[in-house]
Amino acid sequence: MIAMELPQIVAAPMAGGPSTPELVNAVSFGFLALGTCTADSAREQLAATRAPFGANLFYPQPEPSPDDVTRVARQLGADVPDADVTSGFAEKFELVLDAAPAVVSSTFGCFTAAEMDRLHAAGSEAWVTVTNESEAREAAGRGADGLVVQGPLAGGHRGTWDQNAEPDGRALGDLLAAVRAAVDLPLIAAGGVRGPGDVEKLLRLGADSVACGSAFLLADEAGTSERNRATLREGGVSVSSRAFSGRWARGVETDFTRAHPDMPAIYPYLKPMVPDNPYCLVGADFAGLPEAPAAEIEAALTP
Repeated sequence: MIAMELPQIVAAPMAGGPSTPELVNAVSFGFLALGTCTADSAREQLAATRAPFGANLFYPQPEPSPDDVTRVARQLGADVPDADVTSGFAEKFELVLDAAPAVVSSTFGCFTAAEMDRLHAAGSEAWVTVTNESEAREAAGRGADGLVVQGPLAGGHRGTWDQNAEPDGRALGDLLAAVRAAVDLPLIAAGGVRGPGDVEKLLRLGADSVACGSAFLLADEAGTSERNRATLREGGVSVSSRAFSGRWARGVETDFTRAHPDMPAIYPYLKPMVPDNPYCLVGADFAGLPEAPAAEIEAALTP
């Protein structure tokens, strides 16, 4: 079980650049997002981040259907690229064992019981991202210390363990209540939080803490690219689609997402097929995201 006292607000991991050591160091508790970076980058980020903090890993997944990958490549006029469905998990897992952050969390799947034992032996707690009660029960049974309950309005990739499955569409409050009834573990609610009222509501519904990601995208310390900062300032519509990466994710609607509403589950093969098709992942209702130091954003979110 979680030994440390969690703040009301946790800075969620945002892969692809936004979650920097500077951002994590600026808030009460935040996560490095090591899912898509190289092992060398992961090592540097871990060394540059002050305790206590968390580190998030993308859990390895099965290879997608070769027929689907080939069909999409043909449609896009691209070659079938080399892709690593493990996201370099094995090497990064050893790095987090050495660094022993306060928490190591998984997305896209669940640590094995043996992996959780190794994390515990290193002094880290094991958290697992879940999107329904079935995943929650499995994670609890393997020895998880906490569950990140992710709702449908969250920006970035949906953390479903089976990328072929349709994500659960229940509102975060309903999902949180259902998971709370299914397992006896600390719960961290994630998705669609924009103000202290949202945080207060989720805490009242049974969350032990609330993870905020999109709210920090325009923080001074965030590694969000200048192109994505401009996109977020311009506004638009946030949609959930597999056309961003081949996995369900929520971000700013683009011509590509409109043109490919039925993209099959081919993560991580899609992105290298269309290297000139940048996208910006963000949660729902992202107009007016705060542009300020991360500590000020955290304070503004805290009830």
